[in-house]
Order: sequence, then C-alpha cells, then structure tokens
Amino acid sequence: MRIEKNFINNEFVSSTQNSLIDVYDPATEVLIAQVPAASPEEAASAIESATEAQRAWRKLTSIERGGYLQKLADTLVLRKDDIGAALAEESGKSLEDATNEAVYAADITRYHAEWARRIEGEIIPSDTPDENLLLQREAIGVVVALIPFNYPVYTFLRKIAPALITGNTVVVRPSNNTPCSAFAIAKVIQEAGIPKGVVNVLTMTHATAELVCTHPKVGMITLTGSVGAGRKVLEYSQVNIAKSSLELGGKTPAIVEPDADLEKAAREIVGSKNTNCGQLCTAVERAYVHEDIYDEFVALLHKNMKSQQFGSRVDNPGFMGPLVNGNARLNIHQMVERAIDDGANLELGGFIPEGKGYFYPPTLLTNCRQDMEIVQEEIFGPVLPVLKYSNVDEALALANDHQFGLASVIYTENYRTAMKVANEMEAGEVYINRTPSDPYQGFHAGWKRSGLGGDDGKHGMLEYTQTRLVVLKY
Repeated sequence: MRIEKNFINNEFVSSTQNSLIDVYDPATEVLIAQVPAASPEEAASAIESATEAQRAWRKLTSIERGGYLQKLADTLVLRKDDIGAALAEESGKSLEDATNEAVYAADITRYHAEWARRIEGEIIPSDTPDENLLLQREAIGVVVALIPFNYPVYTFLRKIAPALITGNTVVVRPSNNTPCSAFAIAKVIQEAGIPKGVVNVLTMTHATAELVCTHPKVGMITLTGSVGAGRKVLEYSQVNIAKSSLELGGKTPAIVEPDADLEKAAREIVGSKNTNCGQLCTAVERAYVHEDIYDEFVALLHKNMKSQQFGSRVDNPGFMGPLVNGNARLNIHQMVERAIDDGANLELGGFIPEGKGYFYPPTLLTNCRQDMEIVQEEIFGPVLPVLKYSNVDEALALANDHQFGLASVIYTENYRTAMKVANEMEAGEVYINRTPSDPYQGFHAGWKRSGLGGDDGKHGMLEYTQTRLVVLKY
C-alpha cells in the first residue's frame, strides 16, 4: 500500500499532525493508498512558498519558463510508466490508457511552452498625438488548481502549464479519489528541476480547501468539476475577488439526421458514452434521432452497446472500466430507475452487477421525454437516453432547451444543416460528424451553467493573465 506525502516547496513533507485519506481501487474496492489531509498550517505554508517563488518566477523571461516546461514534458514522458501505474490503480483505467494520459499531458505541456514567444500585448492609438497606450499581459500571482478525478493527470498539466508559462505559481489540490498520480507528477516536477515553490501539491479536506481558496494571497482559482463545486468556488472567490476559471457540467446532445452515416454515428456515440465509463465532461449524454431513422438507429445503438463488455481492465484493456466509487454508481442507477418509472423503456443494461468493483453496464433508454431528469441532469455514467424529433428546428430547440452548454454534436452530410446547427447551437463547442475530443489549440469553454472562462489554446493561456495599461506621454 502506498503512503504518500504532500509536496511543498519542492519537498515531500512528513507530518504527524495529518489525518489520512483512504484511496481505493474502484475495480476491486481494495485499499491501495493513504494520503495526508493537509493541515491549515501546511496549506498556508504552500501558499507562502508559491508567493515567494512567484516573485522570481515572473521575472524570468518567458523563453526561460518555456525551457523549464519543455524539460518537464520530457520528464513526464520518461516517467510515464510510473504515472500510468499509479493512475491505473486508483482509477480503474487500463494501464495503456493511463500511461497514454501521461503522454497527452506532456503534449499539452509542450504546446503551452511554445507560447513563450507569443504572449502578446497591444499598442493602442491615443487621442493625443504625443502619447502611446501600451496594454501589457502580466501574471496574476498564485493560482489554486482544483483537479477532477476523471482525467487527473491530463487536467493537472492542462491547468499548470498555461499558469506557469505566463509567470504564475500554483498550488494543486488533486481529487481525493485519484491523488496518487498527482504525487507521481510531483516527483517529476522535482526531477525536472522546476524551481522551489513554483508547483505545490496537497491533498486536503473540503474545509482546508476553503481556507486555501479564500487565502488573501491567492489571485485565481481554476476548477474542472461539477456545477455545485463551481458555485462553491464562486463563493470562495468573492472573499478576495479572486479570478475564477470554471469548466463545469456538461450534457452533450447529439443530433442524428437521416442523411448521416448511421453506422459511424452509432459507433462513435456509443464510444463516447462508454469512454471512461461515461465519466467525461463532453461525452454524449442525450441523443436526438430523426423520426424517419429512429428505429434503425436505436437498433444500431443497441448492437454497439451490447458488444461493449465491462469489468476489470487489468487483463482485458478493451473492457469498459468502473465508476469512481459506490456513491456514483448508486446515484446513476437510481436515475435510471426513476426514468423507467417515468415512462422510459429500458432497452439494455440498467442493473448493478454482482461482485467487487463499481461497474455499471452500458445502458440504453428509449421513449424518453425532454422534461425527464435523465435528459435534464448530467449522468456522468454509461447511460444514453434517446429522443425522437421531426425536423432540425425541433432538434435544435430540444438541444438548446437546457441548463448546460459545454459541447454538442451533429451528424449530417448536408452542409446547410451543419452550418445552421453550428450557428444556432447554444454551446461552447460544436462537433460536426464526430464526437468531442478537446484539441489542444482550441478553446474548451462552456456556455450557461457549463462554466466561466476556459482551457486550451491561446485564449485558455490568456485566462492566467491580467492586463496593465501603460499610458506613455512623450
């Protein structure tokens, strides 16, 4: 069993004051690690270390900071097996998927390192002839990064790489469900020679997290998580008017038109729904299928979902793995039961398997209505409700009749239909004839309750900056 230590000022810190947080393998329910719940004093120490380090870090040239990030990316790849092993055990992912996540994390680190020579300000014309207006981009200071359980390695670097290249320092709070991979990354940070205090990693209780987020020296809080967690962060940010960047819930609609490649659409929608057992912010969460192809497409969904086996991925990497914990599985199953009670037809799945592990089968529901909980609330599991529509205007109205607006999907071979949906969909991302994948150079940002700010690309990098206007009279 692993015994981890918090990472403060480039050292793994031992403390007799800490209570311990248990970490379980969701595929076996076996206790695999204990991590320390940081004390308020340790949390404050991490913020002080980040504050002190930021004074020097921001004064480095951006190309120097980029060099550190390139070395970090190289070391992530060098230690990908160690990170992957930790992630696979705590998440139930296959070793291959977990190791690949470390490689993807290195890729996005390199992407942000390459912004070193591209962080631009502006020169703005003044109203007077002997004056220039210079708009500069500057670091914010200390950033608190709150990391989710579903893709904890990738999101760790997705958050810290743009923060570091722009001159900030970071205090990272990983999910208590998947903290071991974060400490494996901390070892990589140490090995890569990132200066002391620039990145700090601590596991903690919600109460200590509140103390961290409301600390007066914290300038920004970035979160990937639920709407409820986002509301908490907004409350925390009000204390010191800290900046917030929030990627919250999603309920991706997929519209399937009669002229679509139905085999491809069904295969990709099911693949999206079953990836990481549906624990993916942009996974397809509801399918709107044209009435002319409804029966045919439901049959294709059924075939593809039925072929997906689930269980431990140690010996069967092609299987769908477990949900994060027992509460998540129970909540999802109860949502399915309520949908059936409300008139949905259970076509496949919808049961809690016997034996160890928090597994749940691919589940297909038809005869669903727009007002059902299963259509309105994020499931975050391998459950797909299917609804029927008669024309694209109706499909758009149904897709937009929602609290969330993170990602969306349309399958059609008609470019007019595709552009109509792209222009009228109320979501931060529209994918045409494919399911979501968040390109590094894009901008992953939600509308409505799906968030504020965003990640990736130029605009995601600029989230970690603030502006200074210099009025130069000459």
